[in-house]
Amino acid sequence: MTDEDYLNGQILLIDKPLNWTSFQAVNKLKYALINKLGLPKKFKIGHAGTLDPLATGLLLVCTGKFTKRITELQGQAKEYTGTFFIGATTPSYDLETEIDETFPTSHIDEALIHETVKQFLGEIDQIPPIYSAIKKEGVRLYEHARAGKTVEIASRKTTIHEFEITRIALPEIDFRVVCSKGTYIRSLAFDFGKAMNSGSHLTALRRTKIGDYDVKDAVDAIAFEDNLESK
Repeated sequence: MTDEDYLNGQILLIDKPLNWTSFQAVNKLKYALINKLGLPKKFKIGHAGTLDPLATGLLLVCTGKFTKRITELQGQAKEYTGTFFIGATTPSYDLETEIDETFPTSHIDEALIHETVKQFLGEIDQIPPIYSAIKKEGVRLYEHARAGKTVEIASRKTTIHEFEITRIALPEIDFRVVCSKGTYIRSLAFDFGKAMNSGSHLTALRRTKIGDYDVKDAVDAIAFEDNLESK
C-alpha cells in the first residue's frame, strides 16, 4: 500500500504481543508509517478497543479517514479464548497481582463447571475490576487500587452470547467466549469462581475476533514494520 492508501483510510489487523499496551502497538505502527513511508507526523491513527498488556490477539488499528469508524468497530461483538485458574483469586483478577486468597476445589467436577456456564449466558450484571482504566471521580480505577484506596464500583449490563468450556484440567479451565462491548473477561473469571463457591482468576487471554475480523488474518506489530517498503 502507498502513503495515500493509509491517509485515505485502512483497517489494519494487528496481533498484539504479550506485555505490550494497545497504545504501544499503535505507536509502533504510527512511527513505522512516518519513518518508512514519510507520512505526516500528525496523521490520524487509533485502535478500536483496548487489550490489556497481559492479553494477546486481535487489535484493529484504523488510519486516516477510517478513524471515524472506530466507534462503530468498538461496538461489535468480540470473541476471546483463555484460561481460568480455579481455587485462587488476585486483586486484579489476573496475573498482574499476586494471589490474595485461596479456596477449596474438591467439590468441583465437570458437571458443576458446565452447569455454572449457564448462569452467565445472556445479559448479566458485571462489576469491572478495580484494576481497570475506568474513571471514578476523574481518576482511573487502577490508580485508586495502586494507592490502596477502596472505591465503590457500579455494576454494568453486558451480554455473553456464547460461553464454551474447551478444556478441563483442574485447576485450569480453558474457555471460548463471545461477548458484547464492555465485557471484562477478568471479571467473568472472578464471578465464575465465586458462582462455584470457590475462587478464580484469569491466567491467559487472547482476542480472536471482532465482528467479522479474525486474528488469523492479523500480522504481528513488528512484522508489519518489517514488511513496509521505504519510499
